[in-house]
Amino acid sequence: MKKIIILLAVALLNTAAFAQTTWNSDKMHSKLQFTITHLMVSDVDGEFKDFSATIVASKPDFSDATFQLTANTASVNTGVDARDNHLKSDAFFNVAKFPTLSFTSTGITKTTANHYKLSGNLTLNGVTKPVSFDLWYRGTITNPMSKADDAGFKATGVIKRSDFNFGTSFGASTLSDEVTITANGEFGKAK
Repeated sequence: MKKIIILLAVALLNTAAFAQTTWNSDKMHSKLQFTITHLMVSDVDGEFKDFSATIVASKPDFSDATFQLTANTASVNTGVDARDNHLKSDAFFNVAKFPTLSFTSTGITKTTANHYKLSGNLTLNGVTKPVSFDLWYRGTITNPMSKADDAGFKATGVIKRSDFNFGTSFGASTLSDEVTITANGEFGKAK
């Protein structure tokens, strides 16, 4: 009987050690930003004020993680109301027809210590295309205020707006086809 109890305890510990854990983005300490070049001479930055992201992983280094992100396109903010209203129109985000954009990861590959290539599908303007980002896992700590585990990540990459039929009436001499995406996220372990 004692051997059976020991075997059950070991089995439970192994199951707990490899259990999947969900991490949710901390809205106060996360940003989803983009940069596009205007008239080939200056960069314009923007962000989405309303978005959420979730990570599910069973390994402590997140090497098996899956990522899911959804952003409210009407929350686009460049700091200029007239530009933001134009971006919300059917010339760009068409927020009435496409109220969200989303990213769902399809794979993660370790490149160096704490650095990964994150692949997935981005859905923007009703078009879904494969994209990849450089992902930096910045570590996990016990938050001194909440006493809960927090993990930090930074993802960067470049997408082409032409791949998503986005802003098609504006040529590359007006707006660059390449758009740089930067996502900084602090994630709390779900309870």
